[in-house]
Amino acid sequence: MLIAAPPQRSARRRPSLPLARLLFSGLGLAVAGLMVLPLVYLLLRASEAEPAQVAALLWRWRTVELLANTAALTVGVLTLSTLIALPLAWLLSRTNLHGRRWLNLLAVLPLAVPGYVMAYALIGLAGNYGFLNQTIGVTIPRPQGLWGATLALSLYCYPYLYLNLRAAFAGLEASLEETARALGASPRQVFRRVTLPHLMPALMAGWLVVGLYVLGDFGAVALMRFRVFSYVIYQQYAIAYDLLYSAWLSLILIAIALLVVWVESRLRQGQHYSGSGTGSGRPLAPLRLPAWGQVLGLLFAIAVATAALGLPVAVLSFWISRGVSQATWQGLLGSFGQSLSVAAPAALLAGLMAIPVAVLAVRFPGRLSRWVNRLSFVGYAVPALAFALAFVFFTLRSAPWLYQTHGLLVLVYALAFLALAIGPIRSALYQARPAIEEAARALGLGPLASFRRATLPLIQPGLVAAVVLVFVTVMKELPIAFLLAPPGFRPLAIQMFSRTSEGMLVEAAPYAAAIIAFSALAVGVVLRRDRERPQTTAMPAAPAPSLSTSPPPCR
Repeated sequence: MLIAAPPQRSARRRPSLPLARLLFSGLGLAVAGLMVLPLVYLLLRASEAEPAQVAALLWRWRTVELLANTAALTVGVLTLSTLIALPLAWLLSRTNLHGRRWLNLLAVLPLAVPGYVMAYALIGLAGNYGFLNQTIGVTIPRPQGLWGATLALSLYCYPYLYLNLRAAFAGLEASLEETARALGASPRQVFRRVTLPHLMPALMAGWLVVGLYVLGDFGAVALMRFRVFSYVIYQQYAIAYDLLYSAWLSLILIAIALLVVWVESRLRQGQHYSGSGTGSGRPLAPLRLPAWGQVLGLLFAIAVATAALGLPVAVLSFWISRGVSQATWQGLLGSFGQSLSVAAPAALLAGLMAIPVAVLAVRFPGRLSRWVNRLSFVGYAVPALAFALAFVFFTLRSAPWLYQTHGLLVLVYALAFLALAIGPIRSALYQARPAIEEAARALGLGPLASFRRATLPLIQPGLVAAVVLVFVTVMKELPIAFLLAPPGFRPLAIQMFSRTSEGMLVEAAPYAAAIIAFSALAVGVVLRRDRERPQTTAMPAAPAPSLSTSPPPCR
């Protein structure tokens, strides 16, 4: 007589893997739903208008003007940023320029000076009472309009391109250029026909990041009084209170941003830039610059650092030295506390929401995880002002008790900067071996317990980096706070922007200095991650979402 053996303990534990996948899938879908629900509601709310009314709104000359201004600003910033970043990356990556290590640090540090702070520096430079007139007796007109906004945003955004190009130059193989030279190509032809095509992925990734930032920027264009979509959306909502027109302008801006992302992804499809041979490629040897090349290269790198970093520091120091009242310093402490009250919980919430999205992408790849991952980047790809306005419409109609509350502001911050948190956590999960989780489950732990006790300690550095990035980004964020801040809520960014708009440059200087200090923390985290990243990795690269490439560290 055969007696059936009792089921083994390991057999009873076998359903733990599907249970873990179901749990993380549910959490990931909840995050994706929170991300897209207000945007869908914004579309439904805007579509309630009559077709004739919509046509009259969209075919205004003002709308055409906004489209032309936005396109001109985006093209201008991309052009000027490329003219700065490309030669700078070549000098610091491909040549033996003296002081490359320090010059590289100076090339990245302008990320700590947000666009609206850079605009403040340019404004504080001009006029009869400006920095130039008071120090060397030179008076320049107040920067404004297209050229002022282009200059302010380019000096802030060029490091995004620089970081991408520097990595691309470091990854080039020596055999590519050597083969072209052996075939008789001149150095200029080698750069144009060999090097530049291999830099296109880095250029497109950087252009995407810069373009999305310019489309969503509010502070710099508002201070420069340049009418683009984001600036007029705020005016129509906050001043004219034309909700319908602001909704349709937001949808146009969202459509432009998503179109830019789609075009960039289509251009990348089917492109291959790796070598076809076996083995690892030999890196390029640094080019030896002659004496005059060293001088010109140093002058160019120092000029860029002076304009993007030295200028705002000098202007801020000048205006602070003019005498800041005791009340301003006390207000600075109060604003710091208010900024901290939303930045800390938003950073923690973003880190928690990023965990299931990253786990789905790494441990349970598939169609569902791909869509959850893509939708999680929507908040960063969509311009901040339009994203915030979607929550305004959603809460006014569906949850009025939530409108202009501290909790709503924290939630929107976490969703808007969720992409910043996903990257470090996802990278840490790729480096954490799944065998450790499997061993924990084999010892009798459930899916949550095995993740908490085995996986979470391994990804803790990535989680900390994610929280820090979101924290310092929220500390300096402006457009979302303008639309969703509770009554009386005056964080650092709003205080600095409001005082600059009113011409109170002395009172605005301490707030701008505090914003730069906290932004420098984000740059420090990025530089540390870049320095600790291994040159060769054994783990597969994270799949790039179709809605965005790796997001920039600061918005």
